[in-house]
Amino acid sequence: MLSDDLSRCVVLNIVVAARTLLRRYDAKLKPYGVTVQQFALLGALRAHPCAPVAVLAERIVLDRTSLTRNLDLMERKGLVRRVAAAGNLRLCELTGKGDALLEELIPQWQASKADLLQGISEQDADTFFKVVRHIARD
Repeated sequence: MLSDDLSRCVVLNIVVAARTLLRRYDAKLKPYGVTVQQFALLGALRAHPCAPVAVLAERIVLDRTSLTRNLDLMERKGLVRRVAAAGNLRLCELTGKGDALLEELIPQWQASKADLLQGISEQDADTFFKVVRHIARD
């Protein structure tokens, strides 16, 4: 009985799926020197140029400690830069190198997304996204 309950546990199934996908896509991004989180951060920086760290953390749903660690790594690679602003505020922006890498990665991401959804109907995909968004709401 308990085994059946666990196999239908939403949390455990999402955790397993998330870990599997992160491992798979981190491996695909490894040749480019970034992780899935860093790819998301590059995209967030393009969409929200000169965003404060707190805004970026909220946009990509990443705690500030992990975000700062990723920004540090990406800054050392020349992909992002942090600029001092009024007071103690630090703004983040893509460098030319970061923007070029993101441009190179977008087609890879689109192809990976298409591969992942292959064999899943548009209706099932829409239902999946609705359910995931419902579960992830605060």
